[in-house]
Amino acid sequence: MSQHSNRFEGAVSRRQVMIGAAGLSFAIAAGGRVDAAITANERTGQALSPWVSIAPDGTIAIMSAATEMGQGSMTSLPLIIAEELDADWDKVKIVPAPVNEKIYGNPGFGGMMYTAGSNAVTSYYKNLRLFGAQARRVLLDNAAKKFGVSVEELSTEPSIVIHARSGRKLTYGEIAAFAEIPAQAPEVKSDELKKPTSFRLITKDVVRAELPQKINGSAKYAIDVQVPGMLYGAVLRAPVEGAGPDKFDEAKVTAVKGVIQTVKLPYGLGVVAETPWAAFAARQAIEGSVTWTRDGQAWGFDSEKGLTIFAATARDPNAKATDWFKLGDVRSEMPKAASTFEAEYLCDYAYHAQMEPLNGVASVSTQGDSAEVWCGTQSQTMALEATANALGIDRSKVKLHDMLLGGGFGRRGPRDMDFLVDAVLLSKAVGKPVKSMWTREDDIHNGRFRPLSAHLLKAGFDSTGKLVAWQHRLVGDRVTPFADPVRYEKAGKKDFILMLGADAKGYDVAHQLVEQVYEDTGVRTAPLRGIGFTANKFATETFVDEIAYQRGVDPLQYRLELLSKTPRARKVMERVGEMANWSKKREGHALGAAYIDYSGTQVAAVLEISINRDTGKIAVHNVWCAIDCGTAVQPDNVIAQTESSIVYGIGLALTERISIKDGAVEQSNFHDYLVSRNRDVPSMHIEVIQTDNHPTGVGQMATPLITPAVSNGVMALTGKRLRHAPFTEERVKKAIG
Repeated sequence: MSQHSNRFEGAVSRRQVMIGAAGLSFAIAAGGRVDAAITANERTGQALSPWVSIAPDGTIAIMSAATEMGQGSMTSLPLIIAEELDADWDKVKIVPAPVNEKIYGNPGFGGMMYTAGSNAVTSYYKNLRLFGAQARRVLLDNAAKKFGVSVEELSTEPSIVIHARSGRKLTYGEIAAFAEIPAQAPEVKSDELKKPTSFRLITKDVVRAELPQKINGSAKYAIDVQVPGMLYGAVLRAPVEGAGPDKFDEAKVTAVKGVIQTVKLPYGLGVVAETPWAAFAARQAIEGSVTWTRDGQAWGFDSEKGLTIFAATARDPNAKATDWFKLGDVRSEMPKAASTFEAEYLCDYAYHAQMEPLNGVASVSTQGDSAEVWCGTQSQTMALEATANALGIDRSKVKLHDMLLGGGFGRRGPRDMDFLVDAVLLSKAVGKPVKSMWTREDDIHNGRFRPLSAHLLKAGFDSTGKLVAWQHRLVGDRVTPFADPVRYEKAGKKDFILMLGADAKGYDVAHQLVEQVYEDTGVRTAPLRGIGFTANKFATETFVDEIAYQRGVDPLQYRLELLSKTPRARKVMERVGEMANWSKKREGHALGAAYIDYSGTQVAAVLEISINRDTGKIAVHNVWCAIDCGTAVQPDNVIAQTESSIVYGIGLALTERISIKDGAVEQSNFHDYLVSRNRDVPSMHIEVIQTDNHPTGVGQMATPLITPAVSNGVMALTGKRLRHAPFTEERVKKAIG
């Protein structure tokens, strides 16, 4: 452990070799910090932003472009570079990359610096391997020149170049002391990269870079930041999006000891104080005296009634729908079906419940023309843009300190960065640095939720009982137009956050149609861990189970039948059945299964459940899960993330719901928004099926399996079907009688 204790650092020795992206210039930097946004080439003056820096003492600094929020990306991305560089991992230090989208942008998000959707490894993988191989080639070229031999005579071992014929060796640090860096990155072809059988780091388990600091308490989050002269802020936001403050008793607020100033904001009232406790007390005083304008669409909205309307819309054949996904021709084939079957499913709003409260620190110049900000954000790009937009300045005038996150799950990703903008506007108002913090009540009342949705599914069968047509109509509260309108426009006005996972991908169904009907309630929404898959796969995987029962076929065997043309999918389904001993009967318990192709990751689960019939409480005793994410860069971390996904999914399946009355959230803290407790965590049995396929995501892939698997287990145990998630005790008692 001690070998890695200083890996998460921002500086290396004075003389460094800077190795940039393909097509960019290389340079030797004679000094400065490797976490500087731009490193100057002292010989030519050319600015560049490097991935790798090697010091004469052998220290290798590798930039990490991904945000670290507990999912391990800060380790996995540099690990990929280090593999092709053939670096000694014990000599590697990881440095958060500066905000430079041209170099560090996520290809999966159009070049933004954005960590979400479990796509960091899959999006960066190929490029990072090439960058690492280019850096290694530069080292080899310099060593060949030094030895007076051809580069083909050289090989590498961890951080060492070797000339086997003469027995001579040079460490990477020694090469760094004399290296000449070419003006252009050397060309490395894909077939020159390492074969998987040669991997030393990829597919092996290493200690995550930030864990030692988290264990010893030295890890820094935005909430830990202290700036000279810093004050503390809190904001009471309007209960409805679009509303603002009307009247409040300012004297009552300023009477709180330690209060410096109240700040009227377009969306609420802020207070700045000498201590956080004074700020919170003043915010509470505002809450007791404020009235709000009736601006905002959500006033009057009731989520329970709204869901009833959603379901009616889904059943209405005349409701205006647009096509999200088409395969074959359902509209012509469904009427020809020998028989049909349909069912509907409902999903409530759900809250992110990230453990670190939302917060940010901002220091705005007295003129308001520049700013320095500290925050944990899933998007460095959006943090800069939101700050610049709030102040009406160019983003080049904003300096971002990108901090660790205590959980994101999509909440720290919305484009407007509301939790950071609070600090920015309060700092501007008082002319001093301000740390703004949200209480848990603030976070729940002003959350951005998984959308409300209703699903109508219909299946058509031929005369032999084969499933030939599949139709899924989804009516849901809009997400992407609200959370990220820029990406919504670029996507052709398709709400992918709402709709992802609504198809029957992986299954052999010749004719498929997914229709979308957007409702705009005015409620704040955002992607939540599992994105659209959590609701949509509840519907599709429960529906598959229902079809199996209609046909009188074992649900696991029926899935295997439908997966006959997708061997990787079939393997995870077969394997999880073996792990769970599927055919074994359990007294008073039952098993439920589910499968998902989540953006290429093949994942299947079997859950063992029981029900207290007096209370309606469902208990999950065991979860077996098999996952094929292609090349598992960090297998142990894949297991950890899958376990985390399962626990998160149990909360969404059984207890977590947000209800809205008159546009406002009814829940306020963890006493009435019920996340999973330790007592609810089952035994988990995870198996990673390692393959040589391109790596795909793991951070949230198991979460959407849990709700349908629970519903399917309840059916196996009671003969009754649960179709409204979450499965609260009251709903379960009503369903099973």
